[in-house]
Amino acid sequence: MNIHTLNFSGPALVMAIINCNDDSFYAPSRAKGEAAVEKALQAVKDGADIIDFGAESTRPGAEYLSLEEEQERLIPVISGFRRRCSTAVSVDTRKASLARMALEQGADIINDISSMEDDPAMAEVCAQSGAYIVLMHKQGVPRTMQQAPSYKDIKSDVVKYLQDAASAAVRAGIAAERIIIDPGIGFGKTAADNLSLLGAMAELSSIGYPVLMGLSRKSFIGEITGRPVEQRLAGTVSAGTAVLLAGAKIIRVHDVSAAVDTVRIVHAFRTGQPALNTF
Repeated sequence: MNIHTLNFSGPALVMAIINCNDDSFYAPSRAKGEAAVEKALQAVKDGADIIDFGAESTRPGAEYLSLEEEQERLIPVISGFRRRCSTAVSVDTRKASLARMALEQGADIINDISSMEDDPAMAEVCAQSGAYIVLMHKQGVPRTMQQAPSYKDIKSDVVKYLQDAASAAVRAGIAAERIIIDPGIGFGKTAADNLSLLGAMAELSSIGYPVLMGLSRKSFIGEITGRPVEQRLAGTVSAGTAVLLAGAKIIRVHDVSAAVDTVRIVHAFRTGQPALNTF
């Protein structure tokens, strides 16, 4: 397998969300079959560094998807995209067998919201392939995770969980340079919890791995701004700017053009150079 090498030494990377389903919380992110391939190709034209394909909705209240249905929705899309584009591909899945199929079709990153806990075979798949793994924190499962989540100390709890998950990945044979961590904004967390994690970039970065932040149009932005999901772009850009300035290395977004502009402005602010030739 020819796995892309991600560059974390320059501007942050933009990961575009392509939901190959009918029930992800933001309707414009949804597309199936050839429409999903075209949507991904447009995201690349808009400046995305990574395309994140997912077939199983993980919004609050979502149900678990069977392997057969996930495979039917996802594998032809990855194959179709890879035939037309070499941009890095991430696959949002908790299933090791699906991850293996996706990697065989040219995927580079496994984005596992369970940090390889739901399917212990995931570690072996990633170790053998050399794929990147995104280890995310969540409390509970999508169907019930927003029913009264609670923590002793949200920052220390999430940092400890991700430290342990990364250590387990290394013990399983996954190279440290292939590990990415994600605090799981909105996954079993209140709005106050999410805000605490936005302010915990120093603690998250201290774990020693690139930090991915998925903030795009999420409910905590709605709680702060009072706006519905369709009107949360400005809030998303503001939150993205904050975490980029604090050191996030990847932002996972629905609105690629706005995110690319945000990354460029933050990079220019931090370096004093426009650096457009880095994109």
